[in-house]
Amino acid sequence: MDGMPATVPLTPLAHPAREEITVEAVLRALADPVRLAMVRQLAQAETEIACGGFEVPVTKSTLTHHLAILRQAGVIVGRQAGTTRYNTLRRTDLDALFPGLLDGVLAAPR
Repeated sequence: MDGMPATVPLTPLAHPAREEITVEAVLRALADPVRLAMVRQLAQAETEIACGGFEVPVTKSTLTHHLAILRQAGVIVGRQAGTTRYNTLRRTDLDALFPGLLDGVLAAPR
């Protein structure tokens, strides 16, 4: 050993398949104001956002929790690039499963 700490591989991100996404899980995930703000940011960006790129008033650990909820509900998909995780809105899947739902939620007054 050369005295360097062993690197721990990052856990792969779990995402539900399109057919596993339920409207109940999506609505539960979007019911939280912080998560809704994150989804609005992704929709406006029309591209992926790194975990640290969201403008939300929460700690890093709370942000990680919110990202996990959105990912598990099928609202976003995450990918790992080095030590950075990037997040993308699953608009195509959500629009195919629940036509108009995402547009309606995003258009709602803040």
